[in-house]
Amino acid sequence: MKRYVSELIGTMVLVLFGCGSAAIAGSVLGNLGIAMAFGLSIVAMAYAIGDISGCHINPAVSIGMWIDGRMEAKDLILYIIFQCIGAIIGTALLAVLINSAPSLGGYMATGLGQNGFGAASSVGINLTGALITEIILTFVFVFTVLGVTRSEKTGVVAGIVIGLTLAFVHILGIPLTGTSVNPARSLGPALFMGGVALQQVWVFIVAPIVGAIIAGLAHKGLYDGE
Repeated sequence: MKRYVSELIGTMVLVLFGCGSAAIAGSVLGNLGIAMAFGLSIVAMAYAIGDISGCHINPAVSIGMWIDGRMEAKDLILYIIFQCIGAIIGTALLAVLINSAPSLGGYMATGLGQNGFGAASSVGINLTGALITEIILTFVFVFTVLGVTRSEKTGVVAGIVIGLTLAFVHILGIPLTGTSVNPARSLGPALFMGGVALQQVWVFIVAPIVGAIIAGLAHKGLYDGE
């Protein structure tokens, strides 16, 4: 149970600080600042809960680990459930914080860092582009996670490498889709925002899963027999 609770806490922190930075301080921080907020959340949690759960805090990472044979199906399901619960709690906390500051105008005005395409994208990327973007970004992220956590030699720096990788995929992805690469991270804000965000969230669940599957199979194929 400790592993699952750790995943809940880690995902909650990721969503609260990552999506919170986008919603509350995005205009000040810019895309680079938001990207770093997501990346630093991973770094912090990696060293806080990494020894307990591995700090997946992302269903896509858990799927990649499962494909690579590093976790059982039962753990995969429970990890995903607790990650989604953590994302919802993190979003709820963010909504409360935003609504407690009248000058912000409420979370429906600021948004909750939700993902989107078309009119919901700052550059108007279409559905096909959004799917391709999220598949590629998730592939790169999960492939890196699988590689850097494979050996004890790189385990010491894994948290930093993973955090920086999440930051750099955000730098490209934020203008396009807001960057998901994490179905739980997308689900939480979409549930609270409703409307277009909820209608489009399937893209940010399906595409990261596809990207994770490709990354898991690629990594397993490259290292098979070693």
